[in-house]
Amino acid sequence: MVPTKAHFDRLGNFMRRFFLSMFAIMAWGLNPASTVGQGLVEADWGVVQEVVDGDTLVLEGGLNVRLVGIQAPKLPLGRPDFEQQPLAPEAKAALESLTLGKRVLLSYGGLAVDRYGRALAHLHDDQGLWVQGEMLRQGLARVYSFQDNRTMVREMLVLEAQARGDRLGIWSLPYYAVRRPEDTGAYLNRFEVVEGVVLAAEQVRGRIYLNFGEDWRTDFTVSVAPRDVKLFENAGIDLL
Repeated sequence: MVPTKAHFDRLGNFMRRFFLSMFAIMAWGLNPASTVGQGLVEADWGVVQEVVDGDTLVLEGGLNVRLVGIQAPKLPLGRPDFEQQPLAPEAKAALESLTLGKRVLLSYGGLAVDRYGRALAHLHDDQGLWVQGEMLRQGLARVYSFQDNRTMVREMLVLEAQARGDRLGIWSLPYYAVRRPEDTGAYLNRFEVVEGVVLAAEQVRGRIYLNFGEDWRTDFTVSVAPRDVKLFENAGIDLL
């Protein structure tokens, strides 16, 4: 049995659409006030003109920037019937305190622009403070990674774990509680953090299935595509 952690958006089909992050999170003393991380390519400096929410801002000149690798509590932002998530205003205020009116350095570690035309960047201020790291350290964001943008995820998971352990920010609220695999059916169509124990692992035509329950047809299961299996192998992680 292997302890694991899964970040997921949609649970309607338990056999797919999961972003699985399996790292041995050690108690490293990571400091978000650091220079640009390894694997990031420094690009441009800009001045923050507007903060949209806890993970999105606008630079002078109009460039929209999505802080890649994290997700802060969401504001409605004009979306009908969208319920404001707890601590969303506080997350926006924190990002404003860190960046509004200040010069920031944009760095990239993967896909640089999303389908909405937003820059997918890591941000550092002129003192070297890593903005994503600080939001995670304060417990005002969760790690939110994608296959094409995984640079700094290991470091971000460490900071998230520290904030969670200290019950800071969102981690003090039931809304953001880490879910048990058997409870995930109550949280469809939401981004959630799930932790549990893998009871069985099988590989079928190159795809690996990690089963968290006795019945894979109805219980929480994570599917790892063949191309992603290689990423785990390169990291020295045997999923089987």
